[in-house]
Amino acid sequence: MRIGFLLAGAFFFSGLLMAQSSDRMTRREYFETYKDMAIHEMRRSGVPASITLAQGALESGDGNSTLAKRANNHFGIKCHNDWTGKKVYQDDDAKNECFRKYASAEDSYRDHSDYLKAKSRYAFLFELDITDYKGWAKGLKKAGYATNPAYAEKLIDIIEEFDLHRYDRNSEIAKAPRTRSTSHPNRVPTRSILERNRVKYVVAASGDTYESLTDEFGKMSWEIPGYNDIAKPDSLAAGQIIYLQPKRNKAELGRNTHTVKAGETMYTISQLYAIKLPRLYLMNDMSPGTRPSVGTVLQLRKPVKRKVQKPLLKEADEAKSGEEEFRIDLNME
Repeated sequence: MRIGFLLAGAFFFSGLLMAQSSDRMTRREYFETYKDMAIHEMRRSGVPASITLAQGALESGDGNSTLAKRANNHFGIKCHNDWTGKKVYQDDDAKNECFRKYASAEDSYRDHSDYLKAKSRYAFLFELDITDYKGWAKGLKKAGYATNPAYAEKLIDIIEEFDLHRYDRNSEIAKAPRTRSTSHPNRVPTRSILERNRVKYVVAASGDTYESLTDEFGKMSWEIPGYNDIAKPDSLAAGQIIYLQPKRNKAELGRNTHTVKAGETMYTISQLYAIKLPRLYLMNDMSPGTRPSVGTVLQLRKPVKRKVQKPLLKEADEAKSGEEEFRIDLNME
């Protein structure tokens, strides 16, 4: 009787384990389930579908992790200070860390794209070709997306094993990477396209707006404002330089410094040399929003050397003298 009970129990637990294993999504099933979502996000944001899928599979355990099932969080994105949505807590690098909770996997995929677009440390990735999955993988690791030193290699291995880069090549965005406007698909720009610091730009004409240039050059709505360091697109003035590609981290060879003239701002100088505004502030050890004084010499290629304050010899001698007096007082007692 006891043997029969044990056998029945064994069959029960065996069946339970089989049922649990059958509920788990395989990696191939994960890609089949979410590939259309990743391609949609690529067309919307410019993040390669292969990278999105590989990150999603790796971060969510192919959709089987507690975080993916409990919070629809496929990318392990934590709350951070700017998150106002729902939250869940679980142990990660530290105990009881806060993670974002989404209503659906689609919301998670969208937030992942927006997260990469919004963070300045990932901006350089959007300069890469949409099919350069290796550059993206290595760039994500370099920018600090994950702490695992083998993170880039893991993404690349997944992409190549499952041929995920075919989604980058076969999508509309890969065939025409800069023809995303649908209102005038056959429109060809007629104005002169110039180049400075290896960055293409146009000079705004009377009546131009960010919306009209976005339509004319087939850009996404965020691209031209973003390339020109504009947070809230407003009106354009005739003669204004408008870059059609991301600006560089430093000026072209030979343009080492700039002496500030009357009326110039850090923004106008960044536009003059096609340097990213945050980078220009960083190179010159200035806080964002600071206006340079006339005559200030700004560095355009190499960061300014920061001054390290050392204690003056006189102050050191005074401190030493004070210690001796303190010891003398103790001796007198």
